[in-house]
Formats: sequence, C-alpha cells, structure tokens
Amino acid sequence: MIWKLTFAFLIFVSTQSAFADDSDIAKQLSNPLASLISVPIQLNRDTGFGTPNGEKTTLNIQPVIPFTLTPSINLITRTVIPYKWQTDIGGTTGTKSGWGDTTVSLWLSPSQGSNGVTWGVGPIVYIPTSSDLDFGVGEWGGGITGVALAQPGQWTIGGLANHVWSFESGDLNSTFIQPFVAYAAPNQWTFSLNSESTYDWNADQWTAPVNFMISKLVSIGGQKVSLQGGVRYYVESPDTGPDGWGIRLATTFVFPKKP
Repeated sequence: MIWKLTFAFLIFVSTQSAFADDSDIAKQLSNPLASLISVPIQLNRDTGFGTPNGEKTTLNIQPVIPFTLTPSINLITRTVIPYKWQTDIGGTTGTKSGWGDTTVSLWLSPSQGSNGVTWGVGPIVYIPTSSDLDFGVGEWGGGITGVALAQPGQWTIGGLANHVWSFESGDLNSTFIQPFVAYAAPNQWTFSLNSESTYDWNADQWTAPVNFMISKLVSIGGQKVSLQGGVRYYVESPDTGPDGWGIRLATTFVFPKKP
C-alpha cells in the first residue's frame, strides 16, 4: 500500500505546471533559517522494530515561524508535534497509537550571513506531551541547538545539531546530528540527501538513517505547497529499533513574505 501511495504521489507532482517565479521559494525551503513561514506535515513509515512485524508510522506536524527581533537579528522557531501508530514494537505488543513528546527549537540568527554562511543558535525545549510512555519519555527536558549552512548557486550545504537532557529522571540524554545537502533544480524540483542521526548516551547507541528525498513546489488554488517523497535506509540502529528501508511523504504549506 505504501509503495502504491508513493507511485501515485510521484505521478501527481510530475504533472504539475512550473512556476518560474518560485525558484527562490523552492531554494529557501532547504534553509531552516529562511525568512519564510512554512508548515510541513511529514509522514514516516519504518519497520523492523525487534521483530519482522514490528512497525511504526509517525506523523510530524512541524510549523516553522520566523520573527524579526531587530534589523540585524531574527528568531526562527520550529515546533515538532508527533503522532504515532505502532504494531508489535519490541515483541507481540499489539497495535496502539498516541501523541509523542513535543520539541521546540529557537534559533537566534543574524539577518545577514558572514562570508556566505548563515547560522543560528539557541535553546531547544522538550515538552512531555506523550499520551503513553511507549511514544515518548514523558518528562520535561531541554538543551542547546544550532544550525549553519551555505547556499552557493543552486546548492544548499549545511548541518543541524542539538543535545537534549531530561530535567527530571535523567532518562533523556541524546545528541541529534543532521548534515544535509540539497540541489534546487529548474522548475522548482529539489533533490536532497541528509542523515538524521541520534546518539543515546544512556544506551551508548546510534540510530542513523540516511534519507533521499525529491520535492516539487506547486500552487494549489493559489496556495504554495511543496510535495515531497523519498526513502531512507538505516545504517545503524539498536537491536529493538528500526531496520532496513523506510519511507517518507510530506506536504509543506508555504507562506512567503509579500514583496
């Protein structure tokens, strides 16, 4: 079923007309620090959690909202709100669903980059919104996050990282590293490659998927929307974690600033 949806998605985006005026918007979507309001809705499907039947689907709602604090400083906020469905995770536990814990990243960023490099740094807050301990730690936490990138020509090259600790029991102590590269081709097609690697310091274990994505910026009823699809492969994961190939589909609603 998932592969049929992927095929239908690619057929759909390939039939959309191009918008030459949107080339800059398509490139900005690869920049986490862009002065661009966007609301990505991302669906991830992974398997191999402990048993051949262990599988998880995660829907992430990720609004990104920039604010101008001063003529030289911007504040970019990104909130990740997950909802999860899982089956037989770590054994024959059956099927269940619920909310995961929410993270809020706050990057203070100069409005003008230096030597072609744009960067931002600030706090990250971990909010215990999980409806079940199978979907999150269920504790308050926080830490520091940073991102840096360059955009030579049609390319975007950079990385994002954060470290989060628990404010309560200490069950949460993890580092997240996301190097990324993207190419904004003509006609608003974008090809991107990244890794979303997490190191759990308590378990001394990496979870490291590599994602390859293709996206297309289109206009639907006057609304700018980026449609994205792709695959991931786990090069490293815990014995009870995801394994092999996964899939990602996403829709991003874009609200560019008016000139």
